[in-house]
Amino acid sequence: MLADEVDYVIGVDTHRDQHTLAVVNAPAGAVVAETVVRATARGYADALRFAERHACGVRAWGVEGAGHYGAGLTRYLGGRGETVLEVGRHARGERRLRGKDDPLDAIRAARTGLAAETLTLPRSGERQEALRVLLLARRSAVDVRRVALVQLRSVIVTAPEQLRDELRRLSVTQLIRRCSRFRRSHSRTPNELAIVLALRSLARRIDAAEADELEREIIGHVRALAPQLLSESGVGPIVAAQLIVSWSHRDRVRSEAAFARLAGVAPLPASSGQTIRHRLSRGGDRQLNRALHTVVLHRRQHDAATRSYIARRVAEGKTTREAIRVLKRYLARHLYRVMQNATPLTT
Repeated sequence: MLADEVDYVIGVDTHRDQHTLAVVNAPAGAVVAETVVRATARGYADALRFAERHACGVRAWGVEGAGHYGAGLTRYLGGRGETVLEVGRHARGERRLRGKDDPLDAIRAARTGLAAETLTLPRSGERQEALRVLLLARRSAVDVRRVALVQLRSVIVTAPEQLRDELRRLSVTQLIRRCSRFRRSHSRTPNELAIVLALRSLARRIDAAEADELEREIIGHVRALAPQLLSESGVGPIVAAQLIVSWSHRDRVRSEAAFARLAGVAPLPASSGQTIRHRLSRGGDRQLNRALHTVVLHRRQHDAATRSYIARRVAEGKTTREAIRVLKRYLARHLYRVMQNATPLTT
């Protein structure tokens, strides 16, 4: 427990323009001092001076939102040898019962850090941060493409009969190519012209190479950090990137069991009477959980050993869903060890 290792914890409630700090004494949990600093380089320096003045013993920082609004402060403190821990958001029920404002949130962040048995270090590494933002941009590009394809088909349904009959016979690739080549023509009625222009706009949006370009960048970073991941069955560049972003760096996650908990695949008891069973946690990093699920689905379709394992588990009385849960737990253990043993070209 952190309370046994430090004299003070500085809790930080982060926002875009300013951060609220609260110094809490470790033995008693009492609030020693509070302040507000700007979310700028000068403000970060003010925060460190504040800590040196009011928490001059062994100290740690509990930063809420260390990967978002608190990223700049986290980098600043880490570069000056300070111990920084990532603190999760507080439950709505607690805020509803005990109230909410920035000083209260900073105090809660400090006390949450004090009580924590498992200490979570913030993500770090330039390539890891690059992967995070590239994944974010690619996810947005894929979502836009998916929505545009649905809209394209919807417009075709209401198009004039001759145009609808022409387009409905085409495959997706042919459809996008055909629609992207439509031209403005004065021989069309205003309604037909509007539909043609809408189809062209949507087709060009679908055909944009944003996602492919981003994926090429992602592959380069994955190969530099953990190229062994790409040799694993079902692990492509996007899944590998998400694994690296969640894991971040060696020693951030202290064990494979902690990584499984982070991924939401650690089994939780769900037994009753003579029925002994477990279920998976519904918490954790859901993007990481989705990445593991993607690998299991690929192996279930293409890997004979995985299909055999699921069949054996079903024969023993488990459901297919339960067998997949066990596989996700195994994958978390295995892929964690792959990343821990990876030899990156650079971090």
